[in-house]
Amino acid sequence: MSTAPKLLVIDDEPDLRTLYELTLVREGYDVDSAGSVAEAWARLDEHSYSLVITDMRLPDGTGLDLLHRLESGGRAEKAIVITAYGSAENAVEALKAGAFDYLTKPVDLRQFRSVVASALGRTSSNPVPARSGAGSGRRVPAGDAGLIGNAASAEGGPSADHPALQRLVGQTLAMQQVRALIERVARGMAPVMVHGESGTGKELVARALHDVSSRSQQPFIAVNCGAIPEQLLEAEFFGYRKGAFTGAIEDRLGFFQSAQGGTLFLDEIGDLPLAMQSKLLRAIQERSVRQIGAVTEQAVNVRIVSATHKDLALEVQEGRFRQDLFYRLNVIQVRVPPLRERLDDLGLICASVLTRIARDAGVTPPPRLSDDALATLARQSFPGNVRELENLLHRAVTMAETEWVETEDLGLDDAAQGDSGWQALDPPLAGLPDLPARSPVELPSDLVAYLDGVERDVLVRMLEQHRFNRTAAGAALGLSLRQMRYRMARLGIQAGEHGSE
Repeated sequence: MSTAPKLLVIDDEPDLRTLYELTLVREGYDVDSAGSVAEAWARLDEHSYSLVITDMRLPDGTGLDLLHRLESGGRAEKAIVITAYGSAENAVEALKAGAFDYLTKPVDLRQFRSVVASALGRTSSNPVPARSGAGSGRRVPAGDAGLIGNAASAEGGPSADHPALQRLVGQTLAMQQVRALIERVARGMAPVMVHGESGTGKELVARALHDVSSRSQQPFIAVNCGAIPEQLLEAEFFGYRKGAFTGAIEDRLGFFQSAQGGTLFLDEIGDLPLAMQSKLLRAIQERSVRQIGAVTEQAVNVRIVSATHKDLALEVQEGRFRQDLFYRLNVIQVRVPPLRERLDDLGLICASVLTRIARDAGVTPPPRLSDDALATLARQSFPGNVRELENLLHRAVTMAETEWVETEDLGLDDAAQGDSGWQALDPPLAGLPDLPARSPVELPSDLVAYLDGVERDVLVRMLEQHRFNRTAAGAALGLSLRQMRYRMARLGIQAGEHGSE
């Protein structure tokens, strides 16, 4: 008896249905077909399938109707939905309804084979061996919350014991919800937006999504969108060919190609310039990229996970973020709670961090917090969240004279710091001319503009000291020439007609 995965194709156009069937049979799959929702459900009553591939528009309903029936019926089939070209709203709705992935018409057969293979955890154009005892490759669908934790374990899916989930320390309801959501959505292809303040562990959540998914053996590429100079973004994301521009001495893969088959994590996506947002949107829609200097596009198979601390809905309203890209990326949102909202987890987090510090330093037994030290930490607001806590514990372990970390080892001075839990560096800009004194009650109404003004003032004055020699001025500030150029361009500083490198 054949053990090839059994697939169901649903489309009301006979020619397209036949094309899909032939394509899949050549890949080694066992294929059934249907022309309507009713006919498809009759097939599903008779058989279980590894994958359902359905057109969005059918004579007696839609592909979404079928997805909802699969979910309400507790079915374990994954689903791929085929939508009309440019119908972004339908694609997003399909993913939210639990579809593993979607395709747009006209369907590219190479992409069709790749998405089907990805849904089944296989490699495209690799026929399924028909030997006794082989598994079907079926997994719990992303949208079926009722099967999480039961069928997931039975079919080899993730569970709460997965090491990636255990790294998300905490037993508060908020963290339990984060882990449950990761477990639920990890099996699909739907883009995920991780939202949280700086230092909450957004990349840890993204890595957990990757490690729990069927892509865990493929690359996880993390990109900080705010750390790449604007003029280099396209080359970094899409790669380039040798000779494409001055300095391109060899072919280079971009982030998309490097993440092929795996997950591309776009951290601080809200910092991406509008021009690059447009190019990113096209790459996500077309599932292909073109290297700088190339004439053809390369198909890419990556799952996009993005993260931001900004309110992207507000950024859209203010015209700083594309609405269509926001809809594409924000299909599923995972909110990572700040530390102040889960202080009940503080003891567990501290124990985990201290164990890791001890392991990295080769120290045994791992240091422990005294009750007084833990109580002192619980009174902090931690604006820097878990990252701030980790830095604090690193210092405390260094200062502690025994395996017990006491309150005095934490270096916290509540009287001096108030409730904020931070201390200003002294001096903040060693070696620079004194900046104009500001009244302690003079608080800016626009922090970004205020800080830009301070930075511009520092750069201009240092440039004047070095006769507008950007290299010398940058060196005095610990900046490279490229960094100086970038900051001067961003802040509108002109080097002057007689300025030099």
